[in-house]
Amino acid sequence: MAVASLVLGIIAIVMSFTGGLGWIGIILAILGIIFGIQGKKDTAHAGLAKAGFVTSIIALFWSVIAFVACVLCAAGLAAAGASL
Repeated sequence: MAVASLVLGIIAIVMSFTGGLGWIGIILAILGIIFGIQGKKDTAHAGLAKAGFVTSIIALFWSVIAFVACVLCAAGLAAAGASL
């Protein structure tokens, strides 16, 4: 679970930079957080699980901000086009 959490967190960070596909990063980050919490129960991989948990939290934060910014930009462009 710890490795899965870290991998999902890293992929979610990468997906957050894709703009319109930021929602995929949000889903992956949430899964990474869940797997990170599950992975902390295994003491042998607790450090890896913690790293996965932290990367997933960062990815969730950044993905939400990027997705909201993309939606607001699209809405602004639509409003500007409608006023012409």
